[in-house]
Amino acid sequence: MSKVGVGIIGSQFVAKIHAEALKEVPEAELIAVASPTEENVRSFAAKHDVDWFLDYEELMMMDEIDLVILCLPNHLHCSATLAAARAEKHVICEKPFCMNLREADLMISACDEAGVKLMYAEELCFAPKYVRAKQLVDEGALGDVYLVKQSEKHFGPHTPWFWDAEKSGGGALFDLGCHGIEFARWILNRPKAKAVKAHCETFVHSDKTRCEDHSILMIEFEGGPLALIEDSWARLGGMDDRAEIYGDRGVTYADLLHGNALETYSEVGYGYAVEKASSTRGWTFTIFEEIWNYGFPQELQHFVDCVRSDKRPLVTGEDGKSVLEIICAAYESAARGTRVELPYHTEARIPIEPWLRR
Repeated sequence: MSKVGVGIIGSQFVAKIHAEALKEVPEAELIAVASPTEENVRSFAAKHDVDWFLDYEELMMMDEIDLVILCLPNHLHCSATLAAARAEKHVICEKPFCMNLREADLMISACDEAGVKLMYAEELCFAPKYVRAKQLVDEGALGDVYLVKQSEKHFGPHTPWFWDAEKSGGGALFDLGCHGIEFARWILNRPKAKAVKAHCETFVHSDKTRCEDHSILMIEFEGGPLALIEDSWARLGGMDDRAEIYGDRGVTYADLLHGNALETYSEVGYGYAVEKASSTRGWTFTIFEEIWNYGFPQELQHFVDCVRSDKRPLVTGEDGKSVLEIICAAYESAARGTRVELPYHTEARIPIEPWLRR
């Protein structure tokens, strides 16, 4: 087929990342963007020389568009996916997948019935340093893996809706923990999760949110391996993302950003160091090729190839639902203070609901 026509739904931070990443995918062409905020969407469209809409359903009516990327607040993922399925457009859904397990089932069923691909945007499965770690595991360099640790920490989100539990669905565990959970599942070749134990607290941001700003999660998988996932919205100094993988024959450590950065000291500061760094004075880690190191171009290249060649994606809607189930069980665990077994079924509207009513 010819180039895959792409529409982006949303015009803020992650939408801008995807637009830049698409420039590295020669088989794709960004056609249009949609966002209800006219000032933002007009600016976005002018920068990338594409059409713009205030209503994403109008964008989805364009015959030139084969694939839409959802860069929306979490509570809008389900409705946008259902609209894309009706329009017979393939979907890349940014993390976290959606707000509850019922929505996940609706999204998966709608895309299956429409014959379109539902792809879950977990970029850690495409980040070059983490891909190399996965290769080491797969070739047996570490022996039998018994523990996967992953952490992502910064001082909080970019936009106000993240702090609102009704729109975000949860705090650091939901926003960042989804990365670590799918990372561990992928490293271990996606065994079933047996149980979780989690702890959540709000240490720093209680003045702006009911959500937790720090979480620690342990997952027990079938066959014995464990995952330890730590996430924070309370850590100063910009983004920190790292993993450790332990096996009975070896270990590997991966620092996704600091290990690729310039170690810089400046008394006056400078323009940009790394995502979510609030200051560039003193010692900083100056990242370069940031989008590439995160894995966004590689992720989009893979998903575009799947559309062009009708292949099954590495990360699917079903994976998104599996991550969501673990997160829902984790909030239940944090609320009870006990281990929670899986499979886990809940009618909660938002994942954090049990923790909020504790």
